[in-house]
Amino acid sequence: MTSVPSKRYSDDVSLVVVLLDTNPFFWTASSSLSFSQFLSHVLAFVNSILLLNQLNQVVVIATGYNTCDYIYDSSMDASQSSEKGRMPSVYSNLLQKLEEFMIKDEKLGKEQSQRAIASSLLSGSLSMALCYIQRVFRSGPLHPQPRILCLQGSSDGPEQYVAVMNAIFSAQRSMVPIDSCYVGANNSAFLQQASYITGGVYVKPQHLDGLFQYLTTVFATDLHSRSFIRLPRPAGVDFRASCFCHKTTIDMGYICSVCLSIFCKHHKKCSTCGSVFGQAQSDTSSASDHKRKAPET
Repeated sequence: MTSVPSKRYSDDVSLVVVLLDTNPFFWTASSSLSFSQFLSHVLAFVNSILLLNQLNQVVVIATGYNTCDYIYDSSMDASQSSEKGRMPSVYSNLLQKLEEFMIKDEKLGKEQSQRAIASSLLSGSLSMALCYIQRVFRSGPLHPQPRILCLQGSSDGPEQYVAVMNAIFSAQRSMVPIDSCYVGANNSAFLQQASYITGGVYVKPQHLDGLFQYLTTVFATDLHSRSFIRLPRPAGVDFRASCFCHKTTIDMGYICSVCLSIFCKHHKKCSTCGSVFGQAQSDTSSASDHKRKAPET
């Protein structure tokens, strides 16, 4: 997939926005890979991206279960290091801000203990990544080729379906591919759809001990090189949607013919746009069919 054709440095200069899943609900229950091991693989991968090209830029966004925030920007680190006359250090700044973020996320979780959330705020981190990329587009005459890499382990949150799909379609319109590396037990329908729609790569590593090898051999590849390199493709994509009424994943549902809202049961009136459903207005179809039609509207 090609990026925005104007104002690029060159074909092999990349801006990689990494979305790092820090959800403690997942990492405390994960027996195959601890968060510290996962983080060591990610830090080595970030360093490898920066070593591939001196113009490459990496931004890391931490995705918690209550909030998300920027924790590392290589452009800021490089500017500060050049003034002090030393090479930038990824580990010190990133680990410090990551610790501060996780403390803040845990504090917010205690304040909102009545609302237990097991999924991470993927929709929020995707929106922040797209906002950063748009700022780079408008910041100067030249910019690298952007892409988003989701390093996710938590399960999908059906309540985020609308926000996640809006972010995916925004990335598609901006020609920003979303790559996905899912380390959870089951596949992520959100990330499968994100990579499929935007032209990114979805990978679910079979051996998490070799996570760094997966990251470097697949996701370190710039967009220009992907045109002549055979990257792994998923065997299938889960196109199921979430209903707007109960926020649950469904196989069959009712779709509003006006605003394309999805409902698991028949309603007399659309709760989104207010349209009154009649016999001819309500349409029962599969959620996967709606998913395929949605980008064309």
